[in-house]
Amino acid sequence: MAGSYEDRDGKIWLDGQLVEWRDAQVHILTHAMHYASSVFEGERCYEGKIFKSREHSDRLIKSGQLIDFEIPYTVDEIEAAKQAALDANGLKDAYVRAVAWRGAGNDMGVASRGNPVRMAVAVWAWGNYYGDAKMKGAKLDIAKWRRPDPATAPSQAKAAGLYMIATMSKHAAEDKGCSDAMMFDYRGYVAEATGANIFFVKDGEVHTPTPDAFL
Repeated sequence: MAGSYEDRDGKIWLDGQLVEWRDAQVHILTHAMHYASSVFEGERCYEGKIFKSREHSDRLIKSGQLIDFEIPYTVDEIEAAKQAALDANGLKDAYVRAVAWRGAGNDMGVASRGNPVRMAVAVWAWGNYYGDAKMKGAKLDIAKWRRPDPATAPSQAKAAGLYMIATMSKHAAEDKGCSDAMMFDYRGYVAEATGANIFFVKDGEVHTPTPDAFL
């Protein structure tokens, strides 16, 4: 599988069934496209086993609840959907993207409880996120933008809207020749990179940032 993400061979699980990759489309007036009413998980499958799969599925459901919608599938059903997508594409080592969103419906304003909640699972072969920098060390920029105060956004949701500043920060980092950007939290402390967590080991102990403004 190669080329543009919209033009590939394969199958995507969409709303309870497997469809052709190129046919997995949404309407231009999908609520999530305009108001960021979308949550997702990014998971890795190694040798046929998704790392912490059930935890990811559970968090997907909770993320939806945090931005005020209910995903119409249980953890077990989401697990089955991910496995179906892997099997349909013949993949044992893959990236797994489960995503849920408010679709197009009767509402097009900010309020949208009348719109259906939809879900999809796409899987594909994807190498190391940082490429060769994974082993050599990734060069990081310091992001201009900070992770928001949890009183201003549902920071414990893996919500699409919270990634806007991550995209902007990574673009700025790449423009400077860096692999990624280190983001601070609202207090000015180290939080995370735009698409990766940060930790360090000191005297045999693992130290992590306080995770109240990010996942």
